[in-house]
Amino acid sequence: MNGGRVVLEMLREYEVKHVFGLPGETTIPLYMEWHDFPEIIHVMARDERSASFMADAYARVSFKPGICESPSVGATHLIPGVAEAFKSSLPMILFTTDIPLHLERRNMLTGINQTSLFSGIVKETVTVTKALEIPHIIRRAFRIATTGQPGPVHVRLPMNILEENVENPDIYAQKDFAKYPGHRFIAEIEKVKQALAMLANSEKPVIVCGQGVLYSQAWSEVVELAELLGVPVGTTMTGKGSIPETHPLSIGVVGSRGGTSFSNRILKDSDLIFYIGCNTDSAATDNWTLPPLEKDRRIIHLDISSVEGGNNYQTDIILVGDAKATLKMMIEMVREKVKRDYREVPRVKEIFKNAEAFRESLKDYMNSNEKPINPLRIVKELEESIPSEHVIIADPGVSAIYISAFYRVKKAGRSIIFNYSLGALGYAIPASIGAYYANNGNTVVALTGDGSFGFTAGELETISRVGGNIKIILFNNQCFGWIRAAIYFKYGPKYFATDFKPVDYVKIAEGFGIEAFKVEEPNELPNTFRKIFNSNKPAFVEIAVEPEDRFVPPVPSWVKKAREYGLKYVY
Repeated sequence: MNGGRVVLEMLREYEVKHVFGLPGETTIPLYMEWHDFPEIIHVMARDERSASFMADAYARVSFKPGICESPSVGATHLIPGVAEAFKSSLPMILFTTDIPLHLERRNMLTGINQTSLFSGIVKETVTVTKALEIPHIIRRAFRIATTGQPGPVHVRLPMNILEENVENPDIYAQKDFAKYPGHRFIAEIEKVKQALAMLANSEKPVIVCGQGVLYSQAWSEVVELAELLGVPVGTTMTGKGSIPETHPLSIGVVGSRGGTSFSNRILKDSDLIFYIGCNTDSAATDNWTLPPLEKDRRIIHLDISSVEGGNNYQTDIILVGDAKATLKMMIEMVREKVKRDYREVPRVKEIFKNAEAFRESLKDYMNSNEKPINPLRIVKELEESIPSEHVIIADPGVSAIYISAFYRVKKAGRSIIFNYSLGALGYAIPASIGAYYANNGNTVVALTGDGSFGFTAGELETISRVGGNIKIILFNNQCFGWIRAAIYFKYGPKYFATDFKPVDYVKIAEGFGIEAFKVEEPNELPNTFRKIFNSNKPAFVEIAVEPEDRFVPPVPSWVKKAREYGLKYVY
């Protein structure tokens, strides 16, 4: 068989069901073999960046490495999605085809040094120089992508290698690494014992879960340990879903991207923080001011990566290990010793009471009939209407900030996705396609802004073509609203390159064959949401909202300025 067939035989061995990409001259030898592999569905995107975002969301929902492919001419377009996967520690395998390598310096069309292009944003980049090596390299790619701190792996396939014949290729899969985590390892036992002792002796501990909890699928262990110890649990924006947010111990998202006055106050007042699967980045810590750097605050940090454990804070105990495996051990160590009901702990009672009061304070916004429609009203109506089995994907800006802070995840697990390791615009619409294929046909909601829409409008054709159960909700504030606010709160109203002219987004969606609605009255939201969620077909909803410099979202530094300026805000 030739090299192209070997690639597909290996993907079949790893039970790969979907690959996201689009054709080019260098991929034709691979595509010609694909006719014999109908069980591996090729999902054609309209842009390579979109293909990488599809693979990203597919990996988050399926817990299998996302697979994308690109011709040589499109390799540069993959970079935004691969960079997001790298910063998010997300397992992805990207195949790029290429010209014959010996022609690169003869200026053959579409040739570029792909190895240099990707080397800084992948765990490893490998160039195949003999078709016989393809099985070995693909096994290596799956192993590297799924173990330790996960991440993307790049495999470069020159087109002549795809055409090269191979006798008796060594085709088999290492099934341990077909999903992630590939292997789990437990933190040092003595360190675990010390961490439990420190938690037991703390008066105001808090657990903060990052997206590593979701990658590890450790949400049940987080809940059980928190209940045993009576410790409240917050999450980062990307860790949302690590605990049901209706649970009495949940305080919601913390930090500057979704943190609220309620959750951030608990974190600020704590005497011990137990970070789990969290890289303590600027968003989770409000630029490393939350928690404040105080000598009497203790920190425990559990992470799969020795690079991230204790990276940004003076840390008392660093636990290097898989979250699920290590938390299981902690639970076994304390289960028989705990005799109390966490609901009877005075601090837990107080937190629950304050949480109820905080939610009560939001009701005026959530029931508001103002126009443009208040984002919290949209959150409320979405929460009440969305089917129980769903995935929400939110672009940066209005689309993400209110959902992060005020939407309550009822069931632990991966039901909401943010690309907030880098935060590029134009993620949600293509990512919704990947999530749809990984989500067994259940509802996927893409929350996007008019700024993001301009990046990936072409993928409406893909959604229309695949006919997925995908609902796009577009927040229209006629600008790059986040940038307007960032300018305003630092320099005043000196807006530069932020505003758009009016666009008929409904007409655009209809032009791609998608049923579309424009909601202008708050009372139209329930019926519109009911209508789109009662159908398994794609739908598009446009909603006008205020930009972030007029109704200020829960970003602590902006809220401080909003108070000074007398602006409306929620925090």
